[in-house]
Amino acid sequence: MTVREIRIFGDPVLRTVCAPIDEIDDGVRALVTDLVETVELPGRAGVAAPQIGVALRAFSYNIDGDIGYVINPVLTEVRGEPVPTGEGCLSVPGLWHDALRYPWARVEGIDLDGAPVVLEGEGLLAQALQHETDHLDGKLYLSRLDPETRRTAMRQVRESDWF
Repeated sequence: MTVREIRIFGDPVLRTVCAPIDEIDDGVRALVTDLVETVELPGRAGVAAPQIGVALRAFSYNIDGDIGYVINPVLTEVRGEPVPTGEGCLSVPGLWHDALRYPWARVEGIDLDGAPVVLEGEGLLAQALQHETDHLDGKLYLSRLDPETRRTAMRQVRESDWF
């Protein structure tokens, strides 16, 4: 089992807009295996490729024991009004704040065989789909916080023992 180290806030790869995966090769297969094995740990809802240091468009998810991955995911639809939703991030350890998220979301991408993958749902799945696609666009959930909460969160980051 290969559980990859999670990159932490401040690492430039977390601010990088990830490149699409053009060819499914052994490197991409290894990346997907690492993403899936890394998300299997308890308490993890998703891991995006940049969180393990790879600037490619792929993420894994673990929602209520349903574990999988998507290559080249695109957030194709959201529904409802954004609501403050309690959220944390493996790349910003120890922080938990309300980020604005839509209550329903759909992501479309492909699997390792090039077959279409569609993930859609509400609740934690919707939140994870939005959170992980944000990672692939170089965004952390901190950018989704209201200004006052963001100031508080950034102070917490600066005062953390991992920063």
